[in-house]
Amino acid sequence: MGKIKVYLQYPWSFPDSPYYKYLINFPPKNIKYLNVTKQKGVIINKKFFWLSNFLKRKIRKWINKFKMTIPNAHLTKSLEKFDIIHCAHCLSKNKNNPWIVDLESYWQLYVGEKNKKSIKKVRKILLRKNCKKIIPWTKLAKKDFLTDFPELKGKVEIVYPAVPLKIEKKVHQKNIILLFSGRYFFRKGGLHALEVMNTLTKKYKNVRAIFQSETPKEILKKYSQNKKIEFCGLIPQNELFELYKKADILIYPGYSDSFGFAYLEAMSFGVPIITIDGFSRKDILADGKTGFIVPYTGWTAKDKDNKIDPHSLGQREQKIIRQIIKRASKLIKDKNLLKKMSKNCIKTIKNGKFSIKKRNEKLEKIYRNSLNI
Repeated sequence: MGKIKVYLQYPWSFPDSPYYKYLINFPPKNIKYLNVTKQKGVIINKKFFWLSNFLKRKIRKWINKFKMTIPNAHLTKSLEKFDIIHCAHCLSKNKNNPWIVDLESYWQLYVGEKNKKSIKKVRKILLRKNCKKIIPWTKLAKKDFLTDFPELKGKVEIVYPAVPLKIEKKVHQKNIILLFSGRYFFRKGGLHALEVMNTLTKKYKNVRAIFQSETPKEILKKYSQNKKIEFCGLIPQNELFELYKKADILIYPGYSDSFGFAYLEAMSFGVPIITIDGFSRKDILADGKTGFIVPYTGWTAKDKDNKIDPHSLGQREQKIIRQIIKRASKLIKDKNLLKKMSKNCIKTIKNGKFSIKKRNEKLEKIYRNSLNI
């Protein structure tokens, strides 16, 4: 059985997501990925990181200002021969080559805001015969997609992202280490995670914390007075993984995540997570088994007066913080529960729906069915 050559089509110079790094490094047995030299993983250079995000925001702002309707579609130009195109959360302009697309969320189909005109243009592309499969990452991503494109139900199949297992058994020391990791300080819930860490490290003698993010100077000045919290900025993935080895609990509100690889990577090290409900959280974590999901109702328009402000420490935010502290305290005081959750995390990554094996089996089948081989 010959190898299928799959060309990875990126929306930018490369996708700033671990999804494709794990795809390239752990491919299905009979698959060869092309256009992999540009895949660098997540951005860790501080200047390049902020410049990249600044440019993306400006481009979207101008597109929205002039109400432009632009599908996030690209033309594949390759000097290498390939069998099928795998679009990295974007669309293909190619009219002859077979292609599939994976989606973290529906917004990746558009450059700028979604509207009736852009939906019509995207629909036209997706209805082409050479568009073989649409692969949402989660149940919610599938539901959102089919809300706009119910006629494409037959092309849709969920394939969960996967990460390799990093540890077979978690060793818990006497001290409990809390960890937060997020490049976007406020959007990932950094301020609230810091409040949790500050409280818990003062309350329990055996609790310390590691905080990894680009922390604003005035906030860093305030919380660095607590010597039980260790701060670090943007770091390479191998250094981040060293932090996961030390950690016992991930405190990660993750307000802006439509997926969040931090959840999977933490579980691959046997680290349970405490997070806030929203988006696909319940599709990723099993509440009470691989972590705790703090209930929250303020995600819809009708709940706008009840929404959490990640920049604030007001009454609504303090209520959420207290709920995180309550669940973290439960794990700190109950070592047996912590160990049980840790084992569940490892099982989920090793043999569960986020395992490399299950992802690869599904992907190879999709590629072969798309090529009728």
